[in-house]
Amino acid sequence: MNCAQHLIALLEAHGVDTAFGIPGVHTIELYRALGDSRLTHVTPRHEQGAGFMADGYARASGKPAACFIISGPGMTNIATAMGQALADSVPMLVISSVNQRATLGRGQGRLHEMPHQGETLAGVSVFNHTLQDPAALPEVLARAFAVFSSARPGPVHIEIPLDVMAAPAPEAPAGAPARVFPPAPAPEALALAGNWLAAAERPLVLLGGGTAAVPDAARALVERLDAPAFTTINAKGVLGLDHPLDLGATQSLPAARRLAREADVVLALGTELGETDYDLVFDEGFRLDGRLIRIDIDPQQLGRNQAADLAILAEAGQAMQGLLQQLPDAAERGGADRAAEVRGELALAADPELAPYAPLYATLREALPEAIVVGDSTGPVYAGNFLAAMPAPRRWFNAATGFGTLGYGLPAALGAALARPEQPVVALVGDGGLQFVLGELGTARDLGRPVALVIWNNDGYDEIRRYMSMSEVPHLGVDLAAPDFRALAEAYACRHLGVSDPASLHDALGRLSDADSPLIIEVDAAAWAASL
Repeated sequence: MNCAQHLIALLEAHGVDTAFGIPGVHTIELYRALGDSRLTHVTPRHEQGAGFMADGYARASGKPAACFIISGPGMTNIATAMGQALADSVPMLVISSVNQRATLGRGQGRLHEMPHQGETLAGVSVFNHTLQDPAALPEVLARAFAVFSSARPGPVHIEIPLDVMAAPAPEAPAGAPARVFPPAPAPEALALAGNWLAAAERPLVLLGGGTAAVPDAARALVERLDAPAFTTINAKGVLGLDHPLDLGATQSLPAARRLAREADVVLALGTELGETDYDLVFDEGFRLDGRLIRIDIDPQQLGRNQAADLAILAEAGQAMQGLLQQLPDAAERGGADRAAEVRGELALAADPELAPYAPLYATLREALPEAIVVGDSTGPVYAGNFLAAMPAPRRWFNAATGFGTLGYGLPAALGAALARPEQPVVALVGDGGLQFVLGELGTARDLGRPVALVIWNNDGYDEIRRYMSMSEVPHLGVDLAAPDFRALAEAYACRHLGVSDPASLHDALGRLSDADSPLIIEVDAAAWAASL
């Protein structure tokens, strides 16, 4: 067994079942080992697509996939996807090749050579390592999976020199990898937090993506506290559908901010309290005047953005269970009434900026109530971060937060469809963003999954166009003629339907399961607006 074969065996032992990658001359040994393994391999059309697919797979399933990437251009191609995953705390294992140990850093002009590949990718990794000895591989992978299971997750990059990849590996030790548990909250901290929350008259809960794995505990805690709750974009659905205490991701809006300022005790769980969830108007106006209790798995995060009065290092699920024990009796604090008052003031569906998209989400909810909706950076998705409601977590995620890249929606939706084949998946993209990754229509065809690709076609980069108008800047570089998506669908053996209003969209979505092939639904944005 060589090192590459040993790597595949170890990935299987750690529970990895899917790998995304484009074979290259520097990863041949990985593919020699992959052929006899239980791993499912998916070939995207670009390494960035591999990373986005792994991202969507992890968000939908809660567990990491692997990416097998060649040295040099393969790694610079996947860097954007790693940046998006890092910004949103998404686990991703990137295995790359690199030139032989004796040649590293020598600048000899070898194939795919970079001066310092590992250092280049370190900025988009939570853990970055160059494997120098095949015998160290089990330890390095154990460190990677310890990060995934017990720390704030993100991309891990392990590069393997060509001579190490082909070198003999020591005999693999017997037994399964060690189980690693995340940090538990300190009992005295839980007791103090429980006292503050029990005495609170106007408590507020902020639920971040760190609670997506424990929705039952989150729901029980906000109900025990009778506290309104904001859910970040990556926590959408944690409280279920239409929960009376759920105010969604509206923290940037005036009525929601007033409620936050009025709270006497605020409990923030698994949220970075960052700009793309709490300050989408970019005025730094989200302010907390009450006591702030922060609970996070990352000790550094406890000190960022908002100063805490009590900071607790812990995984959110254990912390919430501990708080439930500290708060044995349900309180009555008028939380549902406070939340209803804010919802009435927000009147999201009547907001001029959001109203054109409200029928879109009403139609999606009616036609595909169990769908996973994956979005790109595009106007309908920005609106959906306010408007969309999900029955469970891991059903709504997009690239409109954090790193904010374009081209995410389609490949991430394909990853989600692989992770959750029993659920319908919808990719919601703009005509501009989709053109970053048109090649992944080939991957969609290869997979043969009934994924709906909803294209909001407004002939260009409309969000930037609107910003230019508001700033009195001439429209330069934003008015783009879209390709013939019907012809592209035919070229890639995908189905295509054009829609212009909510009724025709509903009919189109109803045909998603008619065949095992992608369904491209092209929405004429101008006709849609005229139909309302």
